[in-house]
Amino acid sequence: MLRDIAKQRLLHVDLSKGKTWVEDVPLEDLQKYLGGRGLAAKWLYEQVPAGADPLGPENVLIFSTGTLTGTSAPSSGRSSITTKSPATGLYLKVSVGGHLGAAIKYAGYDYVMIHGVSPKPVYLWIDDGKVELRSAEHLWGKGTREVDDLIKEEVGDPTIQTGIIGPAAENKVKFACFMVSRYNSASRGGIGAVFGSKRLKAIACRGTGGLRPAKGKEFFALARKVRGALAADAGSESLYNWGTAGSIPGLNEMGMLAAYNFSRVTIEHGERLSGQYLLSEGYLIGRESCFACSTACHRFVRSESRRWGGVFDSGPELETVMSLGAECGITDIEAVLKANQLCNDLGMDTISTGHVISWAMETYEKGLISPEQADGLDLRFGNAEAQLALIQRIARREGLLGDLLAEGTLAAAQEIGGDSWKWAIQAKGLEQSAVDTRAAKSYALAFAVNPRGPDHLMTETYAEFGFTQEARDVIRKVTGDEKYADPRLTEKRAEIVLWHEQCYGASEALGFCVFTSTAAFAVNPENMAQMFSLAVGVPMSEEELMLAARRMVTIEKCFNVREGARRKDDRLPWRMMNEPVPDGPNKGMITDQAMLENLLDQYYTAHGWDLETSIPRQSTLKYLGLDAVCVGIPVIP
Repeated sequence: MLRDIAKQRLLHVDLSKGKTWVEDVPLEDLQKYLGGRGLAAKWLYEQVPAGADPLGPENVLIFSTGTLTGTSAPSSGRSSITTKSPATGLYLKVSVGGHLGAAIKYAGYDYVMIHGVSPKPVYLWIDDGKVELRSAEHLWGKGTREVDDLIKEEVGDPTIQTGIIGPAAENKVKFACFMVSRYNSASRGGIGAVFGSKRLKAIACRGTGGLRPAKGKEFFALARKVRGALAADAGSESLYNWGTAGSIPGLNEMGMLAAYNFSRVTIEHGERLSGQYLLSEGYLIGRESCFACSTACHRFVRSESRRWGGVFDSGPELETVMSLGAECGITDIEAVLKANQLCNDLGMDTISTGHVISWAMETYEKGLISPEQADGLDLRFGNAEAQLALIQRIARREGLLGDLLAEGTLAAAQEIGGDSWKWAIQAKGLEQSAVDTRAAKSYALAFAVNPRGPDHLMTETYAEFGFTQEARDVIRKVTGDEKYADPRLTEKRAEIVLWHEQCYGASEALGFCVFTSTAAFAVNPENMAQMFSLAVGVPMSEEELMLAARRMVTIEKCFNVREGARRKDDRLPWRMMNEPVPDGPNKGMITDQAMLENLLDQYYTAHGWDLETSIPRQSTLKYLGLDAVCVGIPVIP
């Protein structure tokens, strides 16, 4: 059965009462917020009161498919999950690929909002129009891969799509994740811990319907055209050949490869962590695609290591080999593959897992963690055996150190004390992803203002490096001159960040993978607006699309303001602001406090936010049509 894309539906699930109901989404709201991440930001603000416990019943989980998810628009299989983060106590949005979003679309829903806390472990079974909460007591404590097999066996259909938490989420590890379509991770900020606190083990879905664009012929023609442009983009070829880890050799040569807990910027034998090495040495055995994606950047690997045990699994991505590899001083790719597999099965974010372990290794080497506190592990950099053991202990909160590190780097540094906070590579409570913000100023600003903490998955400013002509064209469009495609400059960084955060937001609201719009650039605001118009049947210009994306960014900021966040919280990890790049081509570079303050002034001014506090002004909220939405924050004219 075909359903009009414009007729969006929100499925509510109250775990406390065991009831479900459906709400139609007004077309004017879809037009104003673009759907997906945009509508979820509005609903989160309305549903979750200030001061709510992220792991309590007042928090909600909102699974949002993109407005174009389930269509032939290229690489449009992304979904977002929005909630209040247990790691930061602030706004949290995570994005994930795979095929679950399309399945939910085909079952007749666009959003699933989870309320309350179940008295016992359950999983949500969506079978087209039938919705059921089923017991998951027999699944509790099991890994994500086994649970995927068991649910498919239980419903009698190996083709259904699932999203599952592992033991780490059940134990409320503050960086637990939610594994989608078996091999895709919705990570960052402890999203899995919120599922675990609600005793929701999984979402499983079978959808057999379809979607109908308002102007089908024109929509399909434009989707084909954009797909062809994406295939021709310089960024797509590298992603297909080597995946995201194909960047490792270049980063190592440029002196921008985060290693040894960001104390170094290169690592010997770093090429052994690369996508090129996975391919040449026979570890890569296949490429995986998310729904509607022809790029197939997702890797599938096999290792038959006698030392670490066999691996037959997805990945690893660039951030994974950086965090579990170089950050921990490990270049044994087979050990990294094993660590990645463990994190996926136990259900933990590989970025935060690697960073909290690399922090522990540096703290151990500096004598602030004793051998007794380390529970007998030799935590020196490069010890892969200790890392693998610690991953298991963190997920199950075993031992003093495993339980401590499960709280994240910020809490661990506060407990250990001394100067350990100086090398805790986190801000707002979130571990930073592996971009060296000392040598890339747009990234530095984007990481500092990121509402969920310092990472690249809210605003990817890759174009500032100017590696391709497409990237330089973007910088010319945004700033007026491609000379600003230089990451060392501070000029025009606010303009670059604002454009990218809005393009990123629009991409996610519509369901596009941001690799298509902010790493490759074939999907752009102009053709996104056109595809929205043709799919939904309402006019949408490029300017209106970017304004709608600005609304979602502003709501996300207001959520944090209501929780007490202010300008002082828009910062970077201490090491990144106080220890210059130690060597290599960028030796001596830093983004210090004075430089960051200047960048923040430019950014807040461009947004219409108060310079002293960073609170959005009432005049700005009124201009965006948010004055009746973003209530409960200090009023600044």
